[in-house]
Amino acid sequence: MRNPVIDILMNRKSIRKYTDEKPSDEVVETLATAAQQAPFAGQMCSLLLSRRKGKIPFGAPLLFTICFDMHKMETIMQKRKWSTGSCDLSLLLFGMQDAVLMSENLVIAAESLKMGSCFIGNAPYRAKSIIERYRLPKRVFPIVQLTVGYPDENPPTRPRYPLDYFLFESEYPEFTDEMIASAMKVMDDGYLAQDYYTEANYMVPLENDREETFTFKDYSWTEHMGRKWGQWTPSPEELLEQLNACGFDITSSTE
Repeated sequence: MRNPVIDILMNRKSIRKYTDEKPSDEVVETLATAAQQAPFAGQMCSLLLSRRKGKIPFGAPLLFTICFDMHKMETIMQKRKWSTGSCDLSLLLFGMQDAVLMSENLVIAAESLKMGSCFIGNAPYRAKSIIERYRLPKRVFPIVQLTVGYPDENPPTRPRYPLDYFLFESEYPEFTDEMIASAMKVMDDGYLAQDYYTEANYMVPLENDREETFTFKDYSWTEHMGRKWGQWTPSPEELLEQLNACGFDITSSTE
């Protein structure tokens, strides 16, 4: 079953090359307004925008930073003579829901206007520099960034898990070796067929003296993901430091 909206969703891909065309103010306002129409829990988010030419990844004309924003909510609560009683971890989880829903609205709106986008996921680990760049007050935390502009490339859509490894009806299954192998094959063969990592000329470096046994002929998605989540950010301290710089303490109770 297909329709124009489904086509946009099914054809979406990350764009890392953009033309020099600048989106108009009307387009930017449309994107922001569409983002606001996401099904929020509490509108605990804000949208930052940069149009600094030469300072945006991939040469995109627009860089949006989607933030969990408790500062704005707390200013309203103060007018109602309320102080925050919820713990910061709970607030962060609800705020992240608002932020990611808003992000997807923004992506879909951009695609509908013949624009492309690419998520930059390490924004939480750069919170201090984002605070400085945008002069953020306390209680605002960047969740993700998004480049947006008119595409100057048309890469293929990237592979996804087969539905039997993604859609679970009634109960979560116990995975068999065959199911796991099939899902791995779909992902790895799909990325190898597109020469994704070969063209990027990138493999996650091995740490802890592990011996490299892969080449670009067999290095693909499952090994790439295994190396990322098997080696990166083993301690929460770095992220907690960024959260604290934004005025959040997810380890403490408000009581």
